[in-house]
Amino acid sequence: MGDNENRKVYEPRVIKNYREMIEYSTKNYSDKIAYKYKKNGDLKSVEYVEKTYEQVGKDIKAFSTELLNKGLENKRIVLIGNNRYEWCISYLAVTSGNMIVVPLDKALPDNEIENLVTRSEAEVAIFDKKYLDVMKKLKNEKEVNLQMLICMDNIKDNEVDRFTDLLEEGEDLIKNGDDRYDKMEINPEKMSIMLFTSGTTNIPKAVMLSQKNICANLSDFASWVRLYPTDTLLSFLPIHHTFECTVTFLYGFYSGCTVAFCDGLKYIQKNLAEYKVSVFVAVPLVMETMYKKIQKAIKDQGKTKLINRMIKISNGLLKCKIDLRKVIFKQILDNLGGNIRLVLYGSAPMDKETIIGFNNFGIELVQGYGLTETSPVIAAESDKEKKPGAVGLALPSLNVKIDEPDENGEGEILVKGPSVMMGYYNNDEENRKAFKDGWFKTGDYGYMTDDGFIYVTGRKKDIIVLQNGKNVYPQEIEFLINKLPYVTESLVYQRGKNKTDTMLCAKIVYDKDLIRENLGEKTEKEYQEIIWQKIKEINKELPVFKHIKKITITTEPLIKTTTQKVKRYEELKRV
Repeated sequence: MGDNENRKVYEPRVIKNYREMIEYSTKNYSDKIAYKYKKNGDLKSVEYVEKTYEQVGKDIKAFSTELLNKGLENKRIVLIGNNRYEWCISYLAVTSGNMIVVPLDKALPDNEIENLVTRSEAEVAIFDKKYLDVMKKLKNEKEVNLQMLICMDNIKDNEVDRFTDLLEEGEDLIKNGDDRYDKMEINPEKMSIMLFTSGTTNIPKAVMLSQKNICANLSDFASWVRLYPTDTLLSFLPIHHTFECTVTFLYGFYSGCTVAFCDGLKYIQKNLAEYKVSVFVAVPLVMETMYKKIQKAIKDQGKTKLINRMIKISNGLLKCKIDLRKVIFKQILDNLGGNIRLVLYGSAPMDKETIIGFNNFGIELVQGYGLTETSPVIAAESDKEKKPGAVGLALPSLNVKIDEPDENGEGEILVKGPSVMMGYYNNDEENRKAFKDGWFKTGDYGYMTDDGFIYVTGRKKDIIVLQNGKNVYPQEIEFLINKLPYVTESLVYQRGKNKTDTMLCAKIVYDKDLIRENLGEKTEKEYQEIIWQKIKEINKELPVFKHIKKITITTEPLIKTTTQKVKRYEELKRV
């Protein structure tokens, strides 16, 4: 039992394994649409495919039956590709059939795919046709275990099985009385998912997760935030990533929601409207960009004073339990599809102004915090308790503590509970480093207030330690810089000025169009000088030891992982 067991907002449905989740949802939401997407991924055509929960259940069982027929029980199966129906069926068929799924990042270069497939010791790969060449190459290498290739697209290749063919073969087996899937016993305690960390550090570690880990996290999250069978989610973040996988894909399935697949980053707003999306799982960068665009449109139309007045009126009515935000701000909300009620976000902190701004318009933002190693959610705001700036409260079954807090109460965040990983695969040294007296060390620094809200101040490995012993969290200063309307992102880093001092520098990425609109047409040198003046103003808000002493500006984006986290170690090599 965790620290916040008594703060549950809802009594969740507890599930022990994926099979229980699949059986419940396919039976209780049988006629409801589980997945909706465009036929053949064609953006020009408006022909949609809709799959009911009943159909999804049949497809999972058929595909799993055929994989078992091929003798793959307990084998490891790599899964790589776009967010798509076949990916979801494959993931659930593998895990509910007592096989181990190894989801890989679709954005990895070939050499990294080769490395991770080899390290996973997988015998099967399920993939989009884009990865055909790399998978065929791997299958023919002696030191790699790969025996079988399955393509999610209908290609013709003698070395490769097609997803649709295996699905049909599984259906035929079931018609002829094959019931091995139904008889399968699932052990929720053993490794069912092998996930490689996203690589903001050099070498990805292989995280071993059980179905017990993830199911505990689903039940926990369900006691904090409720999704409804009437909700539609947009699957936009890379689905291999544990945040998207657990919160959009699995929690959506657990709750009987419809999941629609996004056509790509530039189509988000269009997709929000066409699929009537009510719940959006996002990263702060996307929401902050959207908010900046909304603010710019309001300013361009000369409506800033009017909107601010309407916000005051609306907030006054809210105190009297009258909520007219959806009516008052209809025009703004229509730009986001008109149906959004909730945004769940994680992976980085979000600017307070953005959180309050969306809330003023009638969109609730709920922050979650966690890591791949914790399945992933450790803490989240709930439907009842929110605090902009905090990452939320520890989930009900988890215990969280601050290790060796300093005079400000800051220290490393440690966590213990059923959703903490089994460990890193084949990595005793990292396993020893990751735990302290049974508590998992997150590598994040932060503090906890008396009312249980957790604040993350920065990654332990990113902290800049000055000569005077003071700690600087670069993310805290980046936050202030990124508030400038024409800045898209920034990186604060240290450079030694001499043996007794450390100089803080900032690399600032600006948006060419926005800076032109805000400041007029100027040379880069003039832009540099204007931004430098703004940095001096930011410095005034900070203690002297946190002052930025030097800046460089660029329009080139920072190097990031597929979940939009800056790869600091790679950027530091460049600067």
